[in-house]
Amino acid sequence: MVAASVALRYHLLSRKLAQGIVMANICQVTGKKANNAKHIRHRHSGAWKFRAPKKNRTQLVNLKTVKLKTEHGVVTLRVAASVLKSPEFNMVVCGLKPVPKAWLIKPSYGI
Repeated sequence: MVAASVALRYHLLSRKLAQGIVMANICQVTGKKANNAKHIRHRHSGAWKFRAPKKNRTQLVNLKTVKLKTEHGVVTLRVAASVLKSPEFNMVVCGLKPVPKAWLIKPSYGI
């Protein structure tokens, strides 16, 4: 039963990816994406055979959804939180600079 639900979920996700509906967890301004890391559990034992186990994990990007008003309408961007403080992004938000066309491209993993 569980395997059937996982297979169905994978099938639906692959269809959405093929149609371009699912948007990747990538910042539209900087291109930041998930980072591979290790989850290390600290164990307080002394021998080598009891060393701390390490599991693979991913560190996701802290993405925020931002709406910008332009002369053509409202633009929705998914942006990393670190970008919100940058001077270039703030100039675009204030209207001192136009929105670059590279920011308007929806990110994908290129599958």
